[in-house]
Amino acid sequence: MIMKSRLLRYSRRLVKGVALACCASLLVASKAPSTLERVKASGKLVVLSQNGPTTYYEDANGQYTGFEYGMLRAFADELGVELQIRDVHDLSHLFLELQNPDSDAQLAAAGLTVTPDRREQVRFAPSYFEVRQQVIYRLGESRPRSIADLSDKTIAVIAGSAHAERLHKLAERHPELQWEEISDVDAMELVEMVNDGKYHYAMVDSNAYAVHRGLYPNTHIAFNLTQFQPVSWAFPKSDDDSLYRAARNFMLRANTSGLVAELRELYFGHVSKMNVGGAQTFAQLTRDRLPRWREEMERVAKEYDLDWELLAALSYQESHWNPRAKSPTGVRGLMMLTLATARELGVDRLDPIESIEGGARYFVQARDKMPERIREPDRTWMALAAYNVGYGHLEDARVLTQRLGGNPDRWADVRNHLPLLAKRQYYKNLKHGYARGWEPVTYVQNIRHYQALLTWNNRIEEQRIAAANDAGNNVSNNAGEVIADATQAEAGASASAL
Repeated sequence: MIMKSRLLRYSRRLVKGVALACCASLLVASKAPSTLERVKASGKLVVLSQNGPTTYYEDANGQYTGFEYGMLRAFADELGVELQIRDVHDLSHLFLELQNPDSDAQLAAAGLTVTPDRREQVRFAPSYFEVRQQVIYRLGESRPRSIADLSDKTIAVIAGSAHAERLHKLAERHPELQWEEISDVDAMELVEMVNDGKYHYAMVDSNAYAVHRGLYPNTHIAFNLTQFQPVSWAFPKSDDDSLYRAARNFMLRANTSGLVAELRELYFGHVSKMNVGGAQTFAQLTRDRLPRWREEMERVAKEYDLDWELLAALSYQESHWNPRAKSPTGVRGLMMLTLATARELGVDRLDPIESIEGGARYFVQARDKMPERIREPDRTWMALAAYNVGYGHLEDARVLTQRLGGNPDRWADVRNHLPLLAKRQYYKNLKHGYARGWEPVTYVQNIRHYQALLTWNNRIEEQRIAAANDAGNNVSNNAGEVIADATQAEAGASASAL
């Protein structure tokens, strides 16, 4: 009887334990998935950003590229999901959408400066970049050197930007400050407004101005408004920090593994310290000389599977698009070929059309000589260096790079060792001997910079043509409405005026 009672109590405890276990199992099963789990389950990472040269943009082949895109793509690949970027034109809207619980966006990545006010709204991952806020002014006018010098004219800033936030704080001590917050523009457009005299000053980030400066030679840096400030990705503030933690760990690895450095070199390594005179000359010749040769460069570039902007940038570096150019060493023509090279290629270097074709073929030959393991864009940059200093000296630099522990297949490493070809202790043990190794380093940097400027200048032209066509279509549509119904046309005109 006692045994039966014990068995009964044991059975009750067992049933109770099983019931508790089932409840716990149901609770676990019903627990909502984390943000990271939802991202992986959906197979996509949705990111808010702003289209532009320092974030993401389409290349000549219609593929997304850019510094921010490279970082985001690496993170999405690590998670095993597809990257989807949603362009948000207004920064204020970007932060509002990021904080909207109904939005499907998981983070924002648009070169966002980390500020105290923004930290109150969102959570930032570790920084991967630093920028300074700079005041830009128009050359020919009095250069402001401090905040006090800005009080008599209007400053243009992007609405909702860290620059606008900074001005609001400065106005507490400098109530005389005047500025205009402009929506749906990027840094390039602000610099253009100052260049064209629409505004006296603008505030932009240092990296954005460095990329754009060559297009707008009438502008210059007045002064740095801030020291370097961190830039990072922003996440909604939430109890669920699973995706944030994954991004934090990714960013820490990206900073130490060399990924950030590699992307900075790829997208910003071309930025040269072009002086005012150089910028003005480039802008002028882009208008006055390039159109004469552009069609031919586009044709030849297509034939050799090159970007025409690269071919144009190479020609500008060589001759400033002057078909009669001649150097003290005897190289001549648009592509500045030596007599021996021109004979080997079977072209007349003084004939502009043949010079373009010969230069393109010579560059492609140098590129095709590279070992297949060298990937783009390093392959192109090394071929440019070979165009300048000779393939033999480039190979010497690659050998030296490997001897000194660098990667001979990476331009960033070879570039650091090229100048050593001018030092006896190094060149005496190399096959081709002495070379002015610092020259191809500057040469390649300049060409990369010119190519970027030409690419963005071409994009601006396309946008203007598209805007003009839209305006023309609107005019045409309105004219049709006048014929069909004068009343509707009047209403349409009124709407257009608004």
